Amino acid sequence: MHSSLWLTALLVVPLLGMALLIAFRKVTKGAYIVGVATAAVELAISLVVLFLYNSGIKGAGTFDFAYRLIVAAPFGLAYDVAVSGISIVMIVLTAIVVVVALLGARETKHEVAFVCWMLFLLMATMGAFVSHDLLEFFLFFELTLVPSYFLIAQWGGPERARAALKFFIYTFFGSGFLLVGILYLGFAHLHQAGGDLNFSYGILSGTSLSHGTEVWLFIAFAISFAIKSPIFPFHTWSPIAYAEAPTSGSMVLSALLAKLGTYGLLVFAVGLFPLALHTIQPYVLTLAVIGILYGSALAAVSKDMKRLVAYSSLAQVGFITLGTVTGSKLAMVGAVLLMFNHGVITAAFFLIIGYIEKRRGSYLLADLKGLQGPAPVLAALFTVVMLASIGLPGLSGFISEFLILLGTFGTHQWWGIVATTGVLFSALYLLWAYQQVFQGKAEGPNATIKDVSGRERLIILPLIMLIVGLGVFPQPLLNRITPSVQQIVVHVAPTGVSK
Repeated sequence: MHSSLWLTALLVVPLLGMALLIAFRKVTKGAYIVGVATAAVELAISLVVLFLYNSGIKGAGTFDFAYRLIVAAPFGLAYDVAVSGISIVMIVLTAIVVVVALLGARETKHEVAFVCWMLFLLMATMGAFVSHDLLEFFLFFELTLVPSYFLIAQWGGPERARAALKFFIYTFFGSGFLLVGILYLGFAHLHQAGGDLNFSYGILSGTSLSHGTEVWLFIAFAISFAIKSPIFPFHTWSPIAYAEAPTSGSMVLSALLAKLGTYGLLVFAVGLFPLALHTIQPYVLTLAVIGILYGSALAAVSKDMKRLVAYSSLAQVGFITLGTVTGSKLAMVGAVLLMFNHGVITAAFFLIIGYIEKRRGSYLLADLKGLQGPAPVLAALFTVVMLASIGLPGLSGFISEFLILLGTFGTHQWWGIVATTGVLFSALYLLWAYQQVFQGKAEGPNATIKDVSGRERLIILPLIMLIVGLGVFPQPLLNRITPSVQQIVVHVAPTGVSK
């Protein structure tokens, strides 16, 4: 099998699963099985790509599994796929989260439609991460909006219509800046090199631009990615969307779609416009630390668990953004690792919240108290995920944030000092939330809540294993991430590599 076909398989398998669901849509009981089986095959393929990816000394950090097919040369349309050490970990994260979401957050209402939208989202997200062509990336980037909108609008909470509309309008509006920037960059290359339009990442990364042009293009790209992530102050759609989405929707919004934004910021904005980075850097660093502090403050006063995790995610995205734009190799590696680890942690958080909501009918903090007594295993699972989010040494959140802060201190000390306070705040609001929900005397419905079942423990077990395993031994991911980050760092700082 030609290596590039593995990436094509990542796009085709979900579409085949959708075709089976539509063809046999009247056999409702089979929809769930088809969905889980399709996502499992997708996960298996992503692991094959992960292990086959060339992370050795020869060609380290370069794109692998590359394949380009010209579709319409005059218009710059092409099927162009490839993966780097950065995108490959995002591909694996996508497959893991969708499998766990389908297994642990099943929606029985209109199940065929629900599974179809989940598989469509899987395909679109995979397409964005394997795209090596900017126009192709934009297409998949936009396609993720459609299933996300319907997951919120059809299976969400009481305010789902408003949440879905706000999410769609914000992100669709932001994408306009990205499209304009891509087209401008493509025509700028055409003007310089002649021939046909070309939107290949490798080609456009070598386009010569003035400093001012790079600054404006960086801003256009960054606005779109900041809304998707979301980065302060472009975050206002996220609390209501996370809160009103079904459990599966909250998982994919926080763990996957947010990472499309931070991935795009690193690979496309920073990677393509190195001259602009040093000009824009102070402003983005400032927004990142504001996001850390602001997200922490709002998490501390949240009245429900979903919004608490939503604002906590805003703070974590602030850390990722901080590492992404420092120009430091250590911080950038930490940022990519945190993209993966934060995706796993938030997926686990929302899965546990879904377990609680299913039993108690609420995720409001005021309705929950003393759950540790009747549900000790549920409390233990929440504790592990909570400590990972705080950044306890030995769990996955620690090494990510440590690398980001270490790299930031080396290049931008004062921003690093302010960001460190965010670690302390996260301990305060997460421990407070644990006390509110799990400690004290359980009364009324809380006293009779059932603990997690054996099946539910098995579903969340892979996430817990990743949280513990990558906290102790993150090297397998670091080996793939570091060489690709090195390529970006060299491009950003051609006279020397930041440490």
